[in-house]
Amino acid sequence: MYATSYINPAKTAEAVKAMKQASDGKFLAGGMTLIPTLKARLAAPDMLIDLAQCGLSDINIKADIIEIGAMTNHAEVASSESVADMIPALAILAGGIGDRQVRFRGTIGGSLANNDPAACYPAAALALGATIHTHQRDIEAHKFFVGLFETALKEDEIITSISFPRPQAAAYVKYNNPASRYALVGVFVARFDDNDIRVAVTGAGAGGVFRWEDAERALAQDFTSAALERVVANPDILMSDIHAAADYRAHLIGVMTRRAVTNCV
Repeated sequence: MYATSYINPAKTAEAVKAMKQASDGKFLAGGMTLIPTLKARLAAPDMLIDLAQCGLSDINIKADIIEIGAMTNHAEVASSESVADMIPALAILAGGIGDRQVRFRGTIGGSLANNDPAACYPAAALALGATIHTHQRDIEAHKFFVGLFETALKEDEIITSISFPRPQAAAYVKYNNPASRYALVGVFVARFDDNDIRVAVTGAGAGGVFRWEDAERALAQDFTSAALERVVANPDILMSDIHAAADYRAHLIGVMTRRAVTNCV
């Protein structure tokens, strides 16, 4: 048997201090990944450090950048007028995560910190060129995601907020598992000035979220869904599991990307 203690600090500094004192502590940022892991006996931390009271759940606009606190839940992002005005695709993404219960408990920071290969937010962060702010440093999205369930975060490092620059146009489309609503394939397309096109894919990569560069090059020449008709994702870098084979995911990536481009236009 093991015993897990629970604390609810009021400041980020207190949470960091508690983590350093724990032999195997875990930050709790909504629990949509951590709690099922604990129930399945896949982890047995000696301390849970809840970040809910650390004041990390605000949404602020700074010029052409929207900064979202790490403990902002999905429902708050989905219903925010500021998010809907700045980056409508981000609000739509948040509104399509899980079910109502998940959206009111899960947080954007928790989603990014866990980097589940089927989560939606990593695609948005990568396509929009987001910056992940921690209590120690700022990490660009393309350096943040390392692999399946892996990020550049240190064990005692806490995400405090995420900054998203406003794109010229953006859209997110996913084909979700009908039971969990996790993405079998999710594609976030963002277009910035100077014809900077980014296409990020979640739910499909064997190494987690990734940018589909072949599609980006095609769309830089012609930003229409027709430009992607002959562009095919490489199944060799995709997952095969009980939900979908790699070649089927490759097909879905093309379909979802064309739909996202159409929504952008």
